Amino acid sequence: MDAIVLAGGFATRLWPITRNRPKMLLPVGETTVIDSLLADLEADDRIDDVYVSTNEAFADTFAEHLDNQPFEKPILSVEETSDEASKFGVVGALAQLVEREDIDNDLLVVAGDNLVGFDLGEFVDFFEQEETPSIAAYDVGSREKATSYGLVELDGKRVVDFQEKPDNPNSTLVSIACYAFPKEVVPQFETYLAEDNNPDEPGWFIQWLQAQQPVHAFTFDDAWFDIGSSEGYLDAVSWAIDGDSQIAENALVENSELRDVSILPGADVRNSTLENVVVFPDTTIKDATLTRSVVDREATVSGAVLVDSTVGAHCDIEATPEQLRQDDRDTERYEALTSE
Repeated sequence: MDAIVLAGGFATRLWPITRNRPKMLLPVGETTVIDSLLADLEADDRIDDVYVSTNEAFADTFAEHLDNQPFEKPILSVEETSDEASKFGVVGALAQLVEREDIDNDLLVVAGDNLVGFDLGEFVDFFEQEETPSIAAYDVGSREKATSYGLVELDGKRVVDFQEKPDNPNSTLVSIACYAFPKEVVPQFETYLAEDNNPDEPGWFIQWLQAQQPVHAFTFDDAWFDIGSSEGYLDAVSWAIDGDSQIAENALVENSELRDVSILPGADVRNSTLENVVVFPDTTIKDATLTRSVVDREATVSGAVLVDSTVGAHCDIEATPEQLRQDDRDTERYEALTSE
């Protein structure tokens, strides 16, 4: 069995922190998003080659990253795209990769921005047991959230209906971009595309495939995070550090209050209050209050109050005199009210 890890997206919703960095390489706890997947695949003897599918813009970044990791299975496979406008769509990219790498095995396909709580080996076990195309499915618990994914309806374990991003979902069970295909199904990527079907999302292919042959779903209750937004990224980091705070050995933290915070090497945090925040390497934060925010490398935040914010690399953010005066007035009003 071979595996493909999809890592070709440009993650525009996460800009600026992914403007020059693939989101699959964002730090999550003591690892990165993609490395947790690669570790599972490396440990499974049933997986032969692992193709990391990316674009021309990030090819060198991934090549350098993989060279510095202990994994032996990954093979970088580069599609001929350098920006969002030139992408083939996920199904189109899969078809091209299968042809480019001459894949003729059962195939596991997983999105490189998926962070899952189960071992991918459990999903392979399920696929081998069912001997049909298989998907992983998760209950997101919200019909509003379900509109962003492929909606799955089951009879037992068999998929009896699949709707990609429905406007009015009738359940909250969704596909999480983790698929397994028998080798005889793999050529059907080309068949699907030849019929002028939607090349963008694998869910459209599953919807088409499910109407022709049995497809089964592996459902799970473990954690799952789709790291497509800063909110999703912060939730994933919070899960990885178990709601605690993680401070790199060579980071400096003085006179600060931290809750659910990840501080990476070389960062300097002083006289500040941080909650649900990721601080990238070599960043300086002083006299500031940050909530649900990400601060990229070598940035400086001084005296500011940031909520639901993403600060790009090398940016300098300093509170204006008017903001500082307003903070003083707010403090005075608060103290007056609490003293009555």
